[in-house]
Amino acid sequence: MEYFQIILLAVIQGLTEFLPVSSSAHLILPFNLFGWPDQGLAFDTAVHLGSLIAIMWYFRADLVSLLRASHQHVLGSPSTESWFAVNLLIASLPIMFVGLAMKNFLESDLRNIDIIILTTVLFGALLLLADRFSKPEKESTALNYGDALMIGLAQCFALIPGTSRSGVTITLALLLGYTRESATRISFLLSIPAIAGAATLKTYDLLQAGMSVNWLNLIVGLVVSFVCAYTCIVLFLGYINRIGFVPFVLYRFALGAVLFWLVR
Repeated sequence: MEYFQIILLAVIQGLTEFLPVSSSAHLILPFNLFGWPDQGLAFDTAVHLGSLIAIMWYFRADLVSLLRASHQHVLGSPSTESWFAVNLLIASLPIMFVGLAMKNFLESDLRNIDIIILTTVLFGALLLLADRFSKPEKESTALNYGDALMIGLAQCFALIPGTSRSGVTITLALLLGYTRESATRISFLLSIPAIAGAATLKTYDLLQAGMSVNWLNLIVGLVVSFVCAYTCIVLFLGYINRIGFVPFVLYRFALGAVLFWLVR
């Protein structure tokens, strides 16, 4: 891989991992425009790790607080924060089981540009409906068993390329009555086990394949992905209450149109 390709793909991954616009839909664009070969499993793992480090660094104080609360919960002193941690765990479980059970099918049968175009537009429309017609009242710490399970099941749709993990979890959280900022916080915290699980599977596949890797390329990809993802998280959380999700929905519609034009 040339450095232009490494940097562009890492920028795309970092910027789109946490926005409700689908990273997989964006990663198709440079391959169609420039005729690039697949970036490979090692590079894919590296840029996902960059995004994971970024989200963990941003929420580092929250994660420490949640871990402490969880420890007190185990010792018999539950709190609002510890129950929030428990419910985040509940919401994280469905995608792990579904992802493992359907791994081969998802990687071979659903990585299809027609599916990506459909999911990009369809789930964009659902996000628009949720943003316009929901009644935002709940804060993130109001997350309960039922809401956690529904958001966790919705997150499984993100295994279909083009859906957007953050998009689908934010959509359902909005429909359940959470504020924009709270829906985004829940979605971002749920991304940590989801990305960690995906990176673990990719690392296992990489070790099984016994591939040789270019460590400099991987480090560049990881660093660029980290910087872009962290910047994106800061800006997104800072402005989402003011701008809402309509701009992202319109962007998804435009992206779907561009992808349709490219393949027709």
